[in-house]
Amino acid sequence: MANTTNTVLLSTAYLPPIEYFYYLFKSEHIIIEQLETYPKQSYRNRCEILTGNGKLSLSIPVRKVNGNHTLSKDIALFNEDKWQLNHWRAIQVAYSASPFLLYYEDELECFFTQEQNNLLEFNLGITKTLCSLIGFKPEISLAKTFEKNPNNCLDLRNSISPKKPSTIDHFSAYIQVFSDRYPFISNLSIIDLLFNLGPETGEYLRKLQ
Repeated sequence: MANTTNTVLLSTAYLPPIEYFYYLFKSEHIIIEQLETYPKQSYRNRCEILTGNGKLSLSIPVRKVNGNHTLSKDIALFNEDKWQLNHWRAIQVAYSASPFLLYYEDELECFFTQEQNNLLEFNLGITKTLCSLIGFKPEISLAKTFEKNPNNCLDLRNSISPKKPSTIDHFSAYIQVFSDRYPFISNLSIIDLLFNLGPETGEYLRKLQ
């Protein structure tokens, strides 16, 4: 069962899943962890979208400037792979038939055409833009200290993960681009919800529990 609190502690995340946006939407204060040692295989540099071939993971190649001791705030983007171009093309192809891609893509394209160098800054920028497109403005701050077991907040840094069940009990089905081909796939990147529901995205998040 999902719980909300006045303050929630989240990891940084790339085009985060719907579950992540639920907490952005419902919580009064959001703290983004930046002082943790950067872990592998998480939503920090990975998102999931639905394509004609099924669910696809898009992963940003990163550089750990201080090796395995690199903090999340110091993770650099490995732009030699041209991941921005590849990700944006994949998104456009996957959602070309969605009702609202054309409505929102101009606001998002700059994140994939202008060079980005820092993962935390990139994720924060695109997340704030997505919040604005959905129609809300969360109070977001960066963690000033690292606490392994913080008090007075809901710690979801490692709970929202592609390797763990969702903290949300049920996601109501909505029509997805490839609903004629696949059963409903829940908790994809927030862009799946936004491109399919458009202005109704906020109402969908409000009803989650």
